[in-house]
Amino acid sequence: MRKLLLTISIALVAAVLAACGGGAEKGTGSTDETEDKLIRFGATAGPYSDMLTKAIIPGLEEKGYEVKVTEFSDYVQPNKSLDSGAIDANLFQHIIYLENFSEENNMDLTDLIVVPTAPMGIFSNKYESIEDIEDGAKITIPNDPVNAARTLLTLADLGLIEIDGDVDPIKASEKDVTKNDKGLIFQPIEAGQLPRSVEGADLAAVPGNFAIAAGMDLMEALALEDMPDDFRNVIAVKTDQKDEQFSKDIVEIVQSEAFEKVIDEEFEGFGKPEWMK
Repeated sequence: MRKLLLTISIALVAAVLAACGGGAEKGTGSTDETEDKLIRFGATAGPYSDMLTKAIIPGLEEKGYEVKVTEFSDYVQPNKSLDSGAIDANLFQHIIYLENFSEENNMDLTDLIVVPTAPMGIFSNKYESIEDIEDGAKITIPNDPVNAARTLLTLADLGLIEIDGDVDPIKASEKDVTKNDKGLIFQPIEAGQLPRSVEGADLAAVPGNFAIAAGMDLMEALALEDMPDDFRNVIAVKTDQKDEQFSKDIVEIVQSEAFEKVIDEEFEGFGKPEWMK
């Protein structure tokens, strides 16, 4: 009788432990359909959180998913949360930042798909067109290397400067400027301060997310950046979940006509990635 009771007790404990292990992480073989149909998305507050809400989540909900969105106010926590499993995907960064952050922090994160992104704009309260820019004009530019390179690339595309052809354009810095016929004076400042700098500078190169956050209209810029896809934002997931069904469904929705229609109607001025062109 004691042996029988002991056998029954062991079986009950094993059953309880098996039940407790039923809530496996998404994509690890969980049979919990509710868990598999929940997607936890992270995004920075502003246009990319709006893009989720207006252009992506409706499609996911049509596929039966429940989507929870966490908004972040910095560029560090979204990837930390993704790596820890607190969220399943995020939207806020370009591929260069994602790859550098992953390497520096020993994370295995990857991009799913590039999405339309708010371009950098060249704004001015002094000039009405690029042709009006005078010699010696002062232009405020971002003081971080990536956004500074974006600015120089944009100015080169506009014919205002030339960059050393032997330098990777997405890594260009002021020292790589080989021609500056108008003698533009670069004034590097913190990117978040660029919208305000329009009041005092002749020109200001303002990244799209900061411009939108400050209530600026992208379509009022003298010119908008024709950014390479390396600078466009991506949806990121953990690498081992890139081939999971929820990841495939996200890609399918972003590639849909319904998604592009919302972008055209709600996100005027956003530059589209190569795959959409």
